[in-house]
Amino acid sequence: MPLSYDLKKPWLSVAEISLSCIERLLNFAPLQPVKTGMEEKRIGKALPRWQSRVMTSRERFLAACRCEGVDRPPVWLMRQAGRCLPEFRAARENHSFAEIVRDPELAAAVTLQPVTRYGFDAAIVFSDIMAAPEAMGIRYELREGEGIVLERAVETIEDIRMLESDERVVREKLDYLDETIKLVRGRLDETALLGFAGSPWTLACYLAEGGGAKGGAFTKALALADREPNAFRLLMEKLTDTVAASLKLQIEAGADAVQIFDSWASACPAAHYEKLSLEWIRAVIAKLPRETPVVVFAKARSDHAGLAASGARVISVDHHANLREIADKLPRDVAVQGNLDPALLEGEPANVRDATKTLLESMRGRPGHIVNLGHGVTPAARLDAIAALVETVREF
Repeated sequence: MPLSYDLKKPWLSVAEISLSCIERLLNFAPLQPVKTGMEEKRIGKALPRWQSRVMTSRERFLAACRCEGVDRPPVWLMRQAGRCLPEFRAARENHSFAEIVRDPELAAAVTLQPVTRYGFDAAIVFSDIMAAPEAMGIRYELREGEGIVLERAVETIEDIRMLESDERVVREKLDYLDETIKLVRGRLDETALLGFAGSPWTLACYLAEGGGAKGGAFTKALALADREPNAFRLLMEKLTDTVAASLKLQIEAGADAVQIFDSWASACPAAHYEKLSLEWIRAVIAKLPRETPVVVFAKARSDHAGLAASGARVISVDHHANLREIADKLPRDVAVQGNLDPALLEGEPANVRDATKTLLESMRGRPGHIVNLGHGVTPAARLDAIAALVETVREF
């Protein structure tokens, strides 16, 4: 309803004009178009409460990804569906981790558990970064006390040539993931949904080692890159195609955004990170729909400007860095995610509230902040501490 005096309706009442004013205010967002090359992005400040309307969680999350104005920062947590939840532990009594991942009904139920309990602004599909390599032909399992264990390591160029990377075949092998996301999307209306995958470098680390490495000392991928550069490049090309196929499948199934986990970025020497990892993250993002926000989490990596130049819409930052300082160095149309210390959730809720308030205040006035941890929720996290974090964000 436009706010103007209609000369043909001189009887327009003050009440009607007031109602029009209220409607305008409730839907008003002070966003200014900013020209960036050939496209126009909308950059906005956090909305004053008197100028804002209550957004749905989905609207709030996606607006933050675009650095638009929001009524409050959105919040979700990496590994929010996991061993700290009694309902997840109950599911694990009868099923292995991999069984849950591969069963769409079980995976959908676990995905929704933390959203149901805490009301997070986003759900992240319950899956594993090894789903993509499994689609390439290498089975995996999660063993208690050992972590990821593969049926075989990738050591030679012959091993690499045997890996499947045809998109049609990869999609067929990931049909359970497609169904899981469709199930979750059908049960979520106003909550955002994220898909995810491991980065090509992080997956290469696991493939070369045949699983996890003690203390994160992944040396075999580096050795392969040094000893057989052509073989390493072939491996990265195949992983890039497979990761992109997985993420496209998840987007088409209903994911609002996707996150790329470069969990072992720290295993790559800083001087070689561009060549061994970042180049391939860029290649993955280039294959995805431009309108879908991509979040990149590169653990313990300080080249946030390089990550922002990858095409990622959101940079997720670990808890060892100062989030505001990083955000201020990034383009204003690149959002940030993070970055509370996961260990906080193992302590008193009062401490969680204080740390969350400090983070929120430090980010005040900087559009595009998604509240999260600097890494995943730990199994020892307290339920009341997680609740305190979410409540503090909602009250901000």
